[in-house]
Amino acid sequence: MAKIPFRERLAQGEVILADGAMGTLLHAQENLPIDTCFDLLNLDNPAAVTRVHHHYLEAGAEIVETNTFSANVFKLADCGLEDQCAAINRAGVELARRVVDSMFRENLYVAGSVGPLGVRLAPFGRVTPQQAFDAFIVQLRALIEAGADLIIFETFTDLNEIVQAVKAARATNPDIPVVAQMTFTRDDRTLLGDTPAQVALALAATGADVIGVNCSGGPSQLLRVLRQMQKAAPGARLSVMPNAGWPEMAGGRVMYSATPEYFGDYALAFKEAGACLVGGCCGTTPEHIHLMREALDDPSHHQPALVTVQERVELTRSDVPEQPTQLQQKLDAEQFVVTVEMRPPRGYTAQKVIASASLLKEAGVDVINVSDSPMARMRMSPWAVCHLIQQNLGIETVLHFPTRGRNLLRVQGDLLGAHALSVRNIFVVMGDPTTIGDYPDAFDTHDIAPTGLIRLIKHNLNDGQDQAGNSIGQPTSFHVGCALNITALDLPREVKLLRKKIDSGADFALTQPTFDPAALERFLDAYAAQYGPLTLPVLVGLMPLYGSRHAAFLHNEVPGIVIPDEVRKRIDVAGDGAPEEGVRIARELLVRLRPLAQGAYIMPAFGRYDLAASVVDVLERTRVV
Repeated sequence: MAKIPFRERLAQGEVILADGAMGTLLHAQENLPIDTCFDLLNLDNPAAVTRVHHHYLEAGAEIVETNTFSANVFKLADCGLEDQCAAINRAGVELARRVVDSMFRENLYVAGSVGPLGVRLAPFGRVTPQQAFDAFIVQLRALIEAGADLIIFETFTDLNEIVQAVKAARATNPDIPVVAQMTFTRDDRTLLGDTPAQVALALAATGADVIGVNCSGGPSQLLRVLRQMQKAAPGARLSVMPNAGWPEMAGGRVMYSATPEYFGDYALAFKEAGACLVGGCCGTTPEHIHLMREALDDPSHHQPALVTVQERVELTRSDVPEQPTQLQQKLDAEQFVVTVEMRPPRGYTAQKVIASASLLKEAGVDVINVSDSPMARMRMSPWAVCHLIQQNLGIETVLHFPTRGRNLLRVQGDLLGAHALSVRNIFVVMGDPTTIGDYPDAFDTHDIAPTGLIRLIKHNLNDGQDQAGNSIGQPTSFHVGCALNITALDLPREVKLLRKKIDSGADFALTQPTFDPAALERFLDAYAAQYGPLTLPVLVGLMPLYGSRHAAFLHNEVPGIVIPDEVRKRIDVAGDGAPEEGVRIARELLVRLRPLAQGAYIMPAFGRYDLAASVVDVLERTRVV
């Protein structure tokens, strides 16, 4: 009997069961590191891939997804495999087809799995929509020509990117069925802030055959998201493929807590919520799929899941002292470090900040600096932003910690809260006076100066006690930075102040934006003349100039910033091309300053993090570790 085409199968109205995770099983069964290029196994270890497909089909899956989730030219380039993109994707389809054809069951389908490109599209990245479209074409052409029955786009975070992906599928073969799925963060929004309703409407407008949600959290969250999508686009066919809960690290392995029985119950809840296609994502196994199969085939043994809270295994907290921060390790190893300053958002959603931080991480930035109420403007608390960036992107942050407006109780409480959120790099500053900001009459006094706060952190909190000598239990492990003004009018005084900060325990220094390398040379000479060579790591400030008015403002109105005449002239002459000229100037400065400093502290104006990334690009080509 001939196989029913996939679109006709959808029209029959029965729930179709897809498979579960591929990487999870390869990671566990083949004992491979989690950062392995799993797609390459299609060529190097095809038996491992076919075993996974076979297990899922035996468990009752009707769709197997090819092992090609990351097999696009951008991600493969990270492994030096971009030239094998087509071959890896063709092999992925051929392996899945081989297993499907070996089963004595009708109406089994091979889905070409396509994930996001792993780069950010403009305006949050430097990849244009056309470049994304072209990259998807390369992967999709190989999958479709090799015989995939349908395409599943999954785990996308950017609506613009998945729109380009679906367009590429239609351009490659208008008749190929398409499933388009996005993933959501814990607050039921995408990484860029889109709601389930917005996602449903946008995906439906692409003409995808099925729209839905995958990855994210566990079944409970995705049931909630699914219902919102169904309400926003009631005529759409929906899919849902959750993770087996939020991942945990235990014993060096990634673990998931949602049981197969739990998934079995939720299979019926997904069906009742209108899903026509269900399956699993990260952490799910053939056993999860088997229990979903049983529930769909015989609902009498299961009830639709009403549970909204999962039982989780608590991992006992170790009292072993924490390892040094990554920033501290790099500075101790005398590596050249790059950090970029970011401002918190004015509202409570941080998706765009996280997306911009992702762009910077991809560009090669080591650490993200998060400022605290810059220019005394009201913004989200920076330690929340630090935590979200670290949690979502795995890149360390430096928390700016001004002493203004805080008494000793709040200072210590805020620091302990930051440490509890794993924010352990602290940059201590006085902070901007409230008189210049949104609330000029706000409280602006302080109990402690920056030098005193450095001492409190390093000699009290890091020793396990508060300022009054009371025990705080386990010692903190903060790595503390201080401010340095290398263009101070009274250079001897600035030298003495830095020495006082070092004696108080400062671990590194950040300077204001520098436009004259000779200024840093003069400061280092002045310090050496009084105390000997400076051993404190200095991360020198750089700010890509944006235009003539920007340069004039900095030079004339910001204390400590001096821009040489020739630099301002270059910006004036550049006209509309001033931002690009500003990047070139910053690159030139970085090359000249690099032998004098241990890092770069880039402060992009007006939120133009793409300009900061452009400065880092040239550094990455010349970095010496």
